[in-house]
Amino acid sequence: MDPADFNFELPPELIAQQPLAERTASRLLELASDGQITDRHFADLPALLQPGDLLVVNDTRVLPARLYGTKASGGKVEILLERLLSADEALVQLRSSHAPKPGSTLNFDGEVSATVLRRQDEFFVLRFARPVVGVLDQAGHVPLPPYIRRTDESADRERYQTVYARERGSVAAPTAGLHFNETLLASLSAQGVKFARLTLHVGAGTFAPLRPHHLKTGRLHAERLHVSAKLCAAVAGCRAQGGRVVAVGTTAVRGLETAAASGVLRPFDGETSLFIRPGYRFQVVDALVTNFHLPESSLLMLVAAFGGMERVMAAYREAVARRYRFFSYGDAMFLRRDSGTP
Repeated sequence: MDPADFNFELPPELIAQQPLAERTASRLLELASDGQITDRHFADLPALLQPGDLLVVNDTRVLPARLYGTKASGGKVEILLERLLSADEALVQLRSSHAPKPGSTLNFDGEVSATVLRRQDEFFVLRFARPVVGVLDQAGHVPLPPYIRRTDESADRERYQTVYARERGSVAAPTAGLHFNETLLASLSAQGVKFARLTLHVGAGTFAPLRPHHLKTGRLHAERLHVSAKLCAAVAGCRAQGGRVVAVGTTAVRGLETAAASGVLRPFDGETSLFIRPGYRFQVVDALVTNFHLPESSLLMLVAAFGGMERVMAAYREAVARRYRFFSYGDAMFLRRDSGTP
């Protein structure tokens, strides 16, 4: 598989730098099974769902996971949490003019320090003098993606979270969920659409480019996942009533499909490195709400696997032509599983 097959031309001005004032004001591209595109707004989502459908959301909550500090030499350093390893240890991405050596000390916000324990592939393992979550709450910044070319603002602390976020642990938002507000959720519930939650803590690796070993092994960076027995029962109940399982975001797809890797959806608590790409045999998800993803990314490959590669790539080109807004603070699309998908 050649990542270049998943490339498309994207004018920089279509990369959303700010969220819209109203969550549901985003546009929604509906992609039909025959490739037809309908322009909608996200508030139109109830028209695309039916009583008995089950919306599965990712309830992870984004940590203020970026820290700015200095080395003992005075040189500047920036870290981005990849994931927590324990209460006081973390796996991080680290940017500095010179990589710090094991045993060296980093200082953040004047009063917070961390010791570099070791290097682990492209990451570093740090031990903090205090619990990591408390350090992030005190000194951390909202980890806006690298394609948002501005510093984080106070408003991002609320806006770069879904309204149903509750389990802290992500360094990036499950962005398809950013379009929901409480009014829309209540409207969907009133029409008979049901809801279920899983938790997948998104790591910073979601923004890293695909490496040859990802394509060779068919595995991605690991992310922490919890799928409950309650969610499994909700999916079974949806199936029994003839409803559809509608994943909100690629993280919900990845979580559900990981838990169904045996062929049967079961509770899961652990790490997933599942890489979904064209040819993947889907077990659970019938329809998908998702944002537009980066060219040549694993997320775009997942969407192409779900909706059919030719159909999805054509839709992306049309979305560019119709001036949709792209990526985390951008617009969304709704698609059903391609009838030709395994």
